[in-house]
Amino acid sequence: MVNKLRFNIAKFGAKIASQVSKLGFGSGNNLPGYVFYKVAGKEALKDLAHEMNVGPILITGTNGKTTTTTLLIKLLSCDTEIRKSFESNTIHAITTGILKGSGDIGVFEYGIRNKIYGIPDTVQRLIDPVGVVYTTISREHSQVAGVKNPFDEYVDAKSLLSQAMARGVIISNVDDPVTANIAFNKQEDVHVNFYGLAIDDINDIFESESPDCPKCGKKLEYSQKFLNHRGIYSCECGFKRREPNVKLTGAHFKPDNWDLTIEGNLYNYTNNRDVSFKVTINVPPFGFHNIYNTLASVCTYATFTPKIANIENTIKEVFNNLDMSFIPPGRFEVVKLNDKYVGLGQGDNGDAAKINALFMNQYIDGPLEFIYTTPDEHEEEIFEDHLEVIKNLNPDHIIVVPGRKSIEKAQDYYSIISEEFDNTDFYPLSYEKMDERIKKLVDLAKTSDYGYVIMTGCGEEQEMWENIKQKLINK
Repeated sequence: MVNKLRFNIAKFGAKIASQVSKLGFGSGNNLPGYVFYKVAGKEALKDLAHEMNVGPILITGTNGKTTTTTLLIKLLSCDTEIRKSFESNTIHAITTGILKGSGDIGVFEYGIRNKIYGIPDTVQRLIDPVGVVYTTISREHSQVAGVKNPFDEYVDAKSLLSQAMARGVIISNVDDPVTANIAFNKQEDVHVNFYGLAIDDINDIFESESPDCPKCGKKLEYSQKFLNHRGIYSCECGFKRREPNVKLTGAHFKPDNWDLTIEGNLYNYTNNRDVSFKVTINVPPFGFHNIYNTLASVCTYATFTPKIANIENTIKEVFNNLDMSFIPPGRFEVVKLNDKYVGLGQGDNGDAAKINALFMNQYIDGPLEFIYTTPDEHEEEIFEDHLEVIKNLNPDHIIVVPGRKSIEKAQDYYSIISEEFDNTDFYPLSYEKMDERIKKLVDLAKTSDYGYVIMTGCGEEQEMWENIKQKLINK
């Protein structure tokens, strides 16, 4: 317990900082939390977090964090008042979300690249989450402060966010062996609710190597792959995919909308009892990856809502009135441009690029052009994953553009691609002249001779992609 006077002074200072940040001085996502942290001390965060009678929920993973957070907030807000923050990757941003809101439940996205900058063990200890949600964990070798981030260390950092939990629930994607293993290892300490697919008509169209078993290191065997490394897997050591608590049991994919049937049988933490439900929802054709985000949000909502009698009606109310505006800025989307379809958005790791390609594949019915924005130096592993996607789509024409800073490295990547494909072009667009880069990418999409164009890869995650998208939409 920290000094009460100091604690209250810190909260008052954070409130002033919140007003100051609205005037443009400092970061609105971090400043109030930073002020509280400095005035009261980091140990005071435990007392602040415990002002929520239920507690905080942290959402993490490689992909799907922001969308899952958005959907979960929509669902829980129907039943109770919550505190929240989006796209958080610092403890100060989470603290700001706690300070600015009110309510007994908190929903906070938390991105982690490594232990040093993400401090997941410290966040777990101070914030003391009552729920940790794992969307999916895929290969992510992006640089962090100029240093390559090995995959095993990346997984370890994600694991630390829940490793010391002694209460609450872990919500995990059971179709992903990595996230499933994190949850398996905590089943004796806390409750675990899994979500996943339970239908036969979703299958990965790409051939990809199976990952290693997270228990023994041998290759996993798959009876079905849904999406990249997600599927129904097993290993001779005994590690295998479990039955999900919340699962997709039916799907009717129509051009303008999809009917999805979701069944649940899981533990509700807030009421300390098991609950069951079954709903059929009608949603936009938002891509297979957003089916997972839907399941993650529904599973977490049903785990923590205080009003269990509302579960089915709330799920229907939120998803039956959903439109594409729920997709975060910069994320992949297909737009109709005169007589062509253009799919564009960030795909800065292999899993994201494959998801984008699968989404675009729903529309492709003719020659395809791939406008590829490359990774940077020391990101060869990302390029290898991207190249696999390009090969599987087998485009008729490829345009290569630097996605990050190094034009020289982009040229190297282009040389490798041009050895595989004859019809390729390279545009050495400068990172420093981002406006010109964006203008050229927009022009390439507009003037393309192809009826189907996919533009994805690395870049400024929101600003660049959203800017391009808006210029195409508002042509």
